Formats: sequence, C-alpha cells, structure tokens
Amino acid sequence: MSDLKQWEPENDTFWQQEGNRIATRNLWISIPSLLCGFAVWMMWSIISVQMLNLGFPYSASELFTLAAIAGLSGATLRIPASFFVRLCGGRYTIFLTTSLLMIPAFGTGIALQDPNTPLWVFQLMALLSGIGGGNFAASMSNISFFYPKKKQGLALGMNAGLGNFGVTSMQILIPLFMTFGAFTLVGGGDPMVLQKASGTLIGSIPAGSETWVQNAGFLWLLLLVPLAFAIWFGMNNIHTEEVTPKLPSAVGSFSIILAMYGIGLATSVLGLWLILPASANGSGFSIPKELVLVLVPLATVMALKFLPGAIRTSLERQYRIFNNKHTWVMSVLYVMTFGSFIGFAAALPLSIQVIFGYSHIMVDGVMTHNTPNPNGPSALTYAWIAPFIGALIRPVGGWISDRLGGALVTQVCAVVMVIAALGAAYFMQQAYQSATPEQYFMPFFLLFLLLFAASGIGNASTFKTIAVVFPKEQAGPVLGWTSAVAAYGAFYIPQVFGEQIKAATPEYAMVGFAVFYALCLVLNWFYYLRKSGEFYNP
Repeated sequence: MSDLKQWEPENDTFWQQEGNRIATRNLWISIPSLLCGFAVWMMWSIISVQMLNLGFPYSASELFTLAAIAGLSGATLRIPASFFVRLCGGRYTIFLTTSLLMIPAFGTGIALQDPNTPLWVFQLMALLSGIGGGNFAASMSNISFFYPKKKQGLALGMNAGLGNFGVTSMQILIPLFMTFGAFTLVGGGDPMVLQKASGTLIGSIPAGSETWVQNAGFLWLLLLVPLAFAIWFGMNNIHTEEVTPKLPSAVGSFSIILAMYGIGLATSVLGLWLILPASANGSGFSIPKELVLVLVPLATVMALKFLPGAIRTSLERQYRIFNNKHTWVMSVLYVMTFGSFIGFAAALPLSIQVIFGYSHIMVDGVMTHNTPNPNGPSALTYAWIAPFIGALIRPVGGWISDRLGGALVTQVCAVVMVIAALGAAYFMQQAYQSATPEQYFMPFFLLFLLLFAASGIGNASTFKTIAVVFPKEQAGPVLGWTSAVAAYGAFYIPQVFGEQIKAATPEYAMVGFAVFYALCLVLNWFYYLRKSGEFYNP
C-alpha cells in the first residue's frame, strides 16, 4: 500500500471524501492483529491450568509464574512499542510485531508435546509471548492518528475492545482445540491423558480423557499467517510531520523495532531474575516485586536513550510526555481499568481451579487445600465469560464517553470496582475455608463479571480523557505509555494471587485492589471531574 503523505482527519471535507474509508480499512485489519496479540500473550493462563490437570512436574506457584512472566515482558515491551509508529510507520510496525508472534506460538506447541520439557523452556516461550502484549501500545497509537478527536473514543474503543476479545477467543478456542488432534497430519504430536478433570465452554471433561495440549500454541498459526499478508497489502504508513516525519525503508524499520524490543526483553529478563525464586530459575534474592516494577520500566526508558542517531533524537522529543504530570495521573487511572482487566484475565482461571476445585478441610487440626473437589466448577468452562464481557462492553464505554465525558464515566466505574472487589474478597475468604467451596462460586463469579464490565467501560473512558488532555502529537505516545504501565497488572495480579493463595489468604489480594481503586476515584475527581480542575471533563 502507498504511504499517506497527506493526512488531515480534522478536515471534514478530507474525512468524508477519503479519510474515513482509509481509516476504516486500517482499523479492521488492526483489530484481528491485536486480537491475536492478546491471545498469544495471555494463553498461559489456560495452558498452566491444563498443565496442572495433566500432572506436569511443576507446583501451582511455579505455573502461576508463567502467566506472570508473559505479563511482565508484555508490559515492558509496550514501552518501546509506544514510539514505534513515529519512528517506523504504522504498517511496518504492525506487520513485524504481528509476524513475530509465530515464534512463541510454534515454540509453545513443540514444548508442550513433552511433559519433561524443562521449566526454563516454558519460561522462554512465556517471555516471547509478551510480544503480543507489546503490540497493544503500537496498535492504539497507530489508530489514534487515523481518526479525528471527536471519533477517537469509539475508534479506540473498537480497536481495544475487539482486540481484547483475544483473551476470550483464546479461553474458548484453546480448550476446544485441545479435545482433538487438529494438527496430527502435519506432525502435531500425540495426545496425553488427563489426571484431573478438565473442561471446555460446553462442559467438563473427565479424568482419563485424551487431550492435545500442544494445540494451544499451534492453532494461532492458522490466523497469524494470513494476517501477515493482510497487513502488508492492506494497511498504510502515515508519512507526515505529525505522525512519521522520517519514514525509513522496511528493512530499516524492522531493524529499529527489533533493536528496541531486544532492549525491552533484556530488562524483562533482568527483572524476572531478581524476582523469581531459585526453584523457578530466578536469583532467589527475594527482591520486592514492587521495587522491580519501578526499576524495569525505568531501566528500559533509560536504555532506549542510548540508541544512536535519529532514533535517539526522536525519542528525546517524545520523552517530553514524562514532563507532564497528567501522563502520570492517567497512567494510574489506566492501571485501575486495563491493569485490572488484563491481570484478572491472567489470574482468574487458575484461581478458580485452586480455590473452588479443591475441598478445604481440617486434617489433624490443620486446614488443608489439596483434596480434589468432585463438585468444583471447571475453570475452563467459566473463565472466558468474564473477559468476554469486559471486551464486549468496551466499545460501548467509548460511545458513552464520547457523549457524557471520559472523567464522569471513569468515576462511576471506580465506585463499582471498589464494591465488586470487596464483595469478591468476602466470598473468596468463605470458599477457601470451606469443604464445599462450590456454594460460594456463583456470587464470587457474578461479582467478577461486574468487575470486568466496569474495567472494560473504564478502559475506553480513560482513553477519551487522554484525547482531551493531550495535544495530537503527544496523545499517541501517552496512549502507549499508559497502556505499558497498566499492562504490568498482567504480571502483578497473578503474582499477588499466587502469593496470597500460598499464604491461605486470597481475599487479602482483593482488599488491596479495592483500596487502590478508591485512591483512583479521588485522583480522577481532583484532576478531571472538579469544575475548577485544569481539564474539567465533561
């Protein structure tokens, strides 16, 4: 496709004559690309459950680290990805970052064929799966440049919301594809036998059944290969001063992207090594994860500044967003919405399995949590519904925010999330002390559906506020940066759940999140909902 050397979406005549058509085409190719990114990024939340059901030789806490590793690398890679469009062009960026997903998809399929595969191999594949998480920042930044401000709420809500369906699609398709030998004719491996009951969205699968767990990786190649062609022949670079002023060749762009992603992966590996215990191939230093979550993005931002020439000059210009206090305020608010969505999506399946899939009974005066519960709900049957609702409602959140104002919608979402988190904490506490935890599952699950719905609407409303607060040139990088910070929820929330479940107090995690949501409520009111605030919105 030709590079667009004139792009004036705020010009109504230009928009009606050709802008709307071009923007729509780019949006509808961007959406499935982002969907696959989310699917590959978050697939470890389902794979880890099935590895537990198959008796892979890893503890539940070690399996929680796989989703956490993908979460941390995906969040960190969003930092360089925030600046790709201005440096490399949207078409080149989306093509390469989507094509790179074939590596963890294929590698994971190979690794899962052998239960004796070392843990570090799965950790490496989880690390590379983070490329899918990084794609979000580039995708949102790219689409923001195609649309006028008055239509950005809906456009970004569509891109992010339908892209977020990658989580739901993954949670539906992976369990279904694992029930049959979809790839045996092309060397897709032999089935394994379930040691514990599993399930799909249509019901449970008893222990003793055959499963093709390797299909969890292979199936994404069916989408990624044709998508690479669609992106290359259907999308555009916007070669203008405001978007990509100095567009390199395709090879030059790819080199820049790979170099910057290499920095993000290196800082992710360092951070993970500091956090993880020695048993999970970490340092065993027990460095607080909160400290590492500050050091990793800081190290990434600083390391990127050492890149030479025009890259460094462009980054220094874009780094001006860090001098604006609203960059940091919006980062906190987006952690509340998207950070919760992606973090709970990563942690919910295994949490359901551990909390409700076992009976919690007293043995010799000690509460135990390792007796299988024959009446427990299947995590793979229910877990997909929550992110499905969160993603489905996100475009609605964008539409409402275009009409009522982003800050007002964010405020309502914050109130709902405080209430839902506290309610979920109560039922988690009751379930984890009960021999029949299934009796508490439905109220727990309904509260999580409410939590996901509020986070989905809030995802769109915070982006609407960003479009109001920041000038066009800064809005794209700010969208990418805030999404990067928020994506650390995909690392932090599974880690917190894993730690609190190990400590037999899973409810503490939800109480802590509720306190954070209350803080966000105050911040949003002070900066954007007070009539005397600098950016009163609405």
